[in-house]
Amino acid sequence: MRRLLASESNASIVAPAVNWRRIALTWFALPLSAVGALLVGALLIAAFGSNPISGYHALINGAFGGGYALSSTAVKAVPLLLVGVGICISFRANVLNIGGEGQIAMGGLAATATALAVPHLPAVLLVPLVLLAGVGGGFVWGAVPGFFKAYFNVNEILSTIMLNLVAVQLMNYLLAGPMIDTTTPFAVTGKIPQTRLLSKNAWLPIIVHGTQLHLGVVIAVAVALLAYVLLWQTGFGFRLRAVGLSREAATYAGMPVKRTTTLALALSGAFCGLAGAILVFGGISHRMVTDGSLTGFTGSAGFNGIVVALFGGLNPLWTIVSAFLFGGLLVGGTALQGATGVPTDLVTTIEGLVVIFVVSIDFLRRRARVRAEEPPERPGTRTRTRPGLLRLMRARA
Repeated sequence: MRRLLASESNASIVAPAVNWRRIALTWFALPLSAVGALLVGALLIAAFGSNPISGYHALINGAFGGGYALSSTAVKAVPLLLVGVGICISFRANVLNIGGEGQIAMGGLAATATALAVPHLPAVLLVPLVLLAGVGGGFVWGAVPGFFKAYFNVNEILSTIMLNLVAVQLMNYLLAGPMIDTTTPFAVTGKIPQTRLLSKNAWLPIIVHGTQLHLGVVIAVAVALLAYVLLWQTGFGFRLRAVGLSREAATYAGMPVKRTTTLALALSGAFCGLAGAILVFGGISHRMVTDGSLTGFTGSAGFNGIVVALFGGLNPLWTIVSAFLFGGLLVGGTALQGATGVPTDLVTTIEGLVVIFVVSIDFLRRRARVRAEEPPERPGTRTRTRPGLLRLMRARA
């Protein structure tokens, strides 16, 4: 009997086997997915008769080769980072925000309208004011689908996509009508949907002269740091993650699930709106202009930011690195095209390959994580603990 008890006690302290598959999917899968996408892109470049090595060398130099290139990459990464941080918040609450494009546009419109209304305010007041207006515009545009999701169970994917369509029509109407530039003769510009040159007091200050590096880069990094603290060091962040793990368990624990769901999408929209304000007042033209489509203003940051967040593991800190890398891919893609002579669509294809690889690997990572969190069932026994409540208890621990 003693030997049996001793053997059972020894078995209980044996260290669990290392799950190498989970480690590989957690730490190496996403970087290797990006490498795999670039390898497929190299085959496509070779198919066009160009040298992939020289093409990727030009891409790296164009994105990271020197101070000016690094500043261009950092500026390009700003909207990706802000959208990605917003996606981290909404996805942690298990709410899928596909409306970043519209939220960026509404933030840009709100910030632009503010600058046009009070152009003579000093810079120390006007710069924070237009940024806050952008946050407010995105917050409202994100709160609408969040409210309908929380209180009427309306699918947030459909509602955010539909609000993208509403945003583009509203933007086109305002830029081609009430907010159109009337200071430049029609014979010079035609009826371009754009505002007049905005007040210099609202321009984001340049940090390093001779480059494009402006204050928006610092703001975006600070927002990512604050978002990390919000998610992992505050009670609201715990409630948000708990709702994402299981709405039923969070309701059982007495948490305000509906209010948390609404705030998750509203905060996600607020960060996207801030990205829109920075695009207007940190851009070269210092005016809001579009070609009639959302991507003409946003540069597809609303969609690319989703991939940036997934590549960063839905962690705001890693999203900083992810946004910088994707910004480098966008900036370096122009240099790649110039060095190899490949069509513009090929550069877009390489970016799309990275998206496909990253999303596919993220699916495998999530499935492996869910399987690892499931408690092993002993033969002949049945657990009475609800899975959602078990995950919530682990999150609290």
